[in-house]
Amino acid sequence: MDKGIYAIWYDLKEEDEKEYLSWLHEEYLPKNILKRSGYLWAASYELIDRKADSSKVKSHLFYTDDSEIPNGTEFLILIGGLSCDVFLNPNPTQILETETKDTIDMLKKRVGERSCIFTEVDSVKGPDAHTRADGGVPAPIIQMGSYNCFTPEDDFDLSSWYAQHRLPEMKHMRGAVGARKLVSAAGWAKHSIFYEFSSLDKVVKYFPRADILMEGENDWTYHVCKRLLHAPGSPTRAKRIWPVVE
Repeated sequence: MDKGIYAIWYDLKEEDEKEYLSWLHEEYLPKNILKRSGYLWAASYELIDRKADSSKVKSHLFYTDDSEIPNGTEFLILIGGLSCDVFLNPNPTQILETETKDTIDMLKKRVGERSCIFTEVDSVKGPDAHTRADGGVPAPIIQMGSYNCFTPEDDFDLSSWYAQHRLPEMKHMRGAVGARKLVSAAGWAKHSIFYEFSSLDKVVKYFPRADILMEGENDWTYHVCKRLLHAPGSPTRAKRIWPVVE
């Protein structure tokens, strides 16, 4: 069971995309990452409409202005592990020290790379859970938010909102494969929510739009969302580009 998720957001220069993605999907993920003990699956995603500013910045949300936090948003690698510990022993820096020069040169093509190692707090299955690929690879369409709360009190409110409202709601949302509430063992930010969907059409049709839900100032959703500080580009709505969607 994959209780740990290693997430890596990054951009690529246009001239590097073809070479890097071919290497990532044909060599690095299947022949390097998935050979490591405790690593269960890997998937590569591309931001939907990634050249549109509206895909990266949502006007109804607050974003960190900390220049120390990398701002890559257009691509996302997700790796599932038995627990978050498999990504920490050895940790990414220690692994990098053992890589070949060719591998390091390819990894350096990532721009604005930000990573987090998450552990699962809670999860639910949706009506389309039966469509999940073998081996636990996430669904063809995902949405992954990552953020901090403003205060410790907001942490309690956010976690209660997920437990009492959002996760139970996802059990019945058409097109939902599942949802996971995650917290970070390492990296920015502390909180993450990971939604999986069987198709983009169903997301557009059935997934609640936060900007509309937040219109009522007395609404719990409005209050929770207004107390979050998002990472660059959060939430990431993306399509899986490896493994190839059948």
